[in-house]
Amino acid sequence: MEKRTFNIITQGILIIVALEIIAVSINMFYAPHNVAAGGATGLAIVLDDFFSWNRALVVFIINIGMLILSYFTLGKQTTARITFGSLLLPVCMAITPNISLVHDRTLAVIVGGALYAIGVALLYQIDASSGGTTVPPLILKKFFNFKPAISLLVIDGFVCFLNLFSSGIEAFILAIFSSVITVLVMNYIETGLDRKKTIYVISDKLEEMQQVVGDSLDRSYTAIDVRGGFSGNNQEMLMIVVENSEYQNLINNIRALDRQAFILVNNVAEVHGGDF
Repeated sequence: MEKRTFNIITQGILIIVALEIIAVSINMFYAPHNVAAGGATGLAIVLDDFFSWNRALVVFIINIGMLILSYFTLGKQTTARITFGSLLLPVCMAITPNISLVHDRTLAVIVGGALYAIGVALLYQIDASSGGTTVPPLILKKFFNFKPAISLLVIDGFVCFLNLFSSGIEAFILAIFSSVITVLVMNYIETGLDRKKTIYVISDKLEEMQQVVGDSLDRSYTAIDVRGGFSGNNQEMLMIVVENSEYQNLINNIRALDRQAFILVNNVAEVHGGDF
């Protein structure tokens, strides 16, 4: 019971932090420069530009509609978390100062896009949402296994298009640019921040290399039986997972032993179990 209560409190704190990050990106980077980069908040910026409607109120109305849709598609548990975020985001927008932290428009959308991505990605990690147009990507992920970042890009593209009628071609281009930044940052966060490298090595001096791996890195490895496609010879190939900081040292040691060694390197998003 205590663990469950702790998890609920932790999730609640994460949601609040994520929503405030989104509110900062809107009130301090997007809105001051009249750039609607997508989502319910983007629609709110457009309507504010056209009719001087209160952005927080517009987001609140949109979120109520999305909550109804969420209830019938995502279930009660997810909707409960979305409800919290949907109702709290307009509050965060209302209490967050409407100021411009940077005067350069391009810099504003770069920082705003990165902040927005961080906020939305944090919410997705706990199966929550800020409501609005972030709900459809959750639905598409559940039923069609679409990546939320890609779905969000398509939906936000339409909102970005509205910039043409509110603030002109420059705002439209900046909004598209910001949406791309948001997708890139979200993809990076979704696939893991603790990046590592996997190194595959084929050499005639594998025994010496195994010693190097054990002594210099204190790291285990996997020996895989392989067969040469051209020669047909059976060999062993080492697979080693290392931290990025260990990569160059290991490569230097391998090449010092055998400059003709075959080396294949892959970037790895996450590693679970084993030495890690």
